[in-house]
Amino acid sequence: MTSPTLRPLQRLLIIHGGLVLLLGFAAGFGFVFFLLGSIELWPIPGKIDYQLPGSEKAWRMSHLEGVLNGFMLWLVAAVLPALQLPLSSARRVSVALIVTAWTFPIASLFDAFFENSRGLRFGEPVTNLIPFFLFYIGIIALVWAVVEVIVMVWKQKPE
Repeated sequence: MTSPTLRPLQRLLIIHGGLVLLLGFAAGFGFVFFLLGSIELWPIPGKIDYQLPGSEKAWRMSHLEGVLNGFMLWLVAAVLPALQLPLSSARRVSVALIVTAWTFPIASLFDAFFENSRGLRFGEPVTNLIPFFLFYIGIIALVWAVVEVIVMVWKQKPE
């Protein structure tokens, strides 16, 4: 049985997880349109001949970032009670992982839409700087969450 105090956090993780999944699904349509070289949706008649910018790798990554991060939030919502974290730690971990779950797929979309915008290093163009800082924020939040879980669980006395 889930603690009543964790239910709001689980709800928040599930809602954000679902929204991030939807972002991943939308990027999946971009991935398909990139591969097809046109925008077409069966059974809607017609198609728009347009090659989306980016690369196959960039579109695949942006799609997977959304899907994997959305599922990560759902998984955390499910295991949160088993971690037996103090409520303040559970809140910090949840918020940090929600930040991570949003920053990674959004940053990955920049590589799909803009040339030279993987965000792997600090440098021009500005469309590279935005994902660079998004990844930076997401990685700090992710490391914080993982370290906090490890430390708090380690401190617990075995039953």
